[in-house]
Amino acid sequence: MDESKIKMLKQRYAIIGNCEELNHALNIALQVAPTDLSVLVTGENGSGKEIFARIIHDNSIRKGKKFFSVNCGSIPEGTIDSELFGHERGAFTGAVGERDGYFGVADGGTLFLDEVGELPMSTQARLLRILETGEYIRVGSSDIRKTNVRIVAATNINIPKAISEGRFREDLYYRLNTVPIHVPPLRNRGRDIILLFMKFALEMSEKYKMPPLRLSKEAEERLLAYRWPGNVRQLKNVTENMSITSGTRDITPEVLDRYEILQDRQSTELVTVNGTADHNYATEREYLIQFLFGLREEIKDLKNLVAKQDERLKELDMQHVVTAQEITGIQNLQVSPVQSMPATTVSPFVKHGNYQEAAQENFSMEDIEKEAIRLAMNRHQGKRKDVANELKISLRTLYRKIKEYGLE
Repeated sequence: MDESKIKMLKQRYAIIGNCEELNHALNIALQVAPTDLSVLVTGENGSGKEIFARIIHDNSIRKGKKFFSVNCGSIPEGTIDSELFGHERGAFTGAVGERDGYFGVADGGTLFLDEVGELPMSTQARLLRILETGEYIRVGSSDIRKTNVRIVAATNINIPKAISEGRFREDLYYRLNTVPIHVPPLRNRGRDIILLFMKFALEMSEKYKMPPLRLSKEAEERLLAYRWPGNVRQLKNVTENMSITSGTRDITPEVLDRYEILQDRQSTELVTVNGTADHNYATEREYLIQFLFGLREEIKDLKNLVAKQDERLKELDMQHVVTAQEITGIQNLQVSPVQSMPATTVSPFVKHGNYQEAAQENFSMEDIEKEAIRLAMNRHQGKRKDVANELKISLRTLYRKIKEYGLE
């Protein structure tokens, strides 16, 4: 490892830290940059995977060509092929003209595919063909086109697990993973945490003309003990927040406590979630859906029974006054526990555990799906990647469903 080159690289890209794992990743990036080999960068969200794609491009023979960064998880499933490979005029509704996709406009340059694990299987097959032959076909066309693009991909998911679950092609994984680079999480970088905090604090000081934050020894220990689930991105946000709102330049553990962070040193979550660690929402969701289907039939029966009873009351011209004897008759109807409730006491929502699910008579699978997405978004405070992981759907599918159901 050429330490002088690594040091120059850090200065050029404003990379802070002396962690051995980080230095090793930077060294691999420098070694692979002059080649045309595909690179797969892995690491947690917020750990800084994007900068490695830029380093590889800037130190390659393609540095004078175009560099494009594409977030595969943010493109809707229905348009991702058009975005990547382009389309012909009239290929689909709204295609009023031809369009070059990223593989067309990046010819000769580098294409960074972030969140590559979110690609649908059909798009993965197209990507595999480009990696193997350099050929692709626009959407709505039969003409084969050629491109010479260097692929750098990144993901935060466990690709081998996704392969075993049938969500990612094994052959594509091996083509992308020619040279793997792993970016260490912030919690494994030791004193780099303090160096990064000081860097972000100094940047805020220079930008807003204020004294920089200073950490007490005890506060440093708290920062080092925390697991930083959001990695460098989270540390930057926390430092910027404190710089503006702390009211003091001396940061102590008491100041940290005001921001409701660093409380759980073992968890990777900012807020402790109620329940045991092995709680499985997927299992509970399946149970809940089955419960709702059964409940729908019981509510239908209940409505029929109530309607018949209403007819009896009308025939008796009770003017909506129910006698004690008739109430007793309703209560003695031989129905299930759910059916035995008077219609006026049946809530349109049924509580089960931590859930509230729609239980109206005319709900459909779409209603159930919409409600499940809404509740998951509430649980995760709108963090769509966490919602998609819980519901076991791709991020693109979640975006499409959110738009379709008007949950934005």
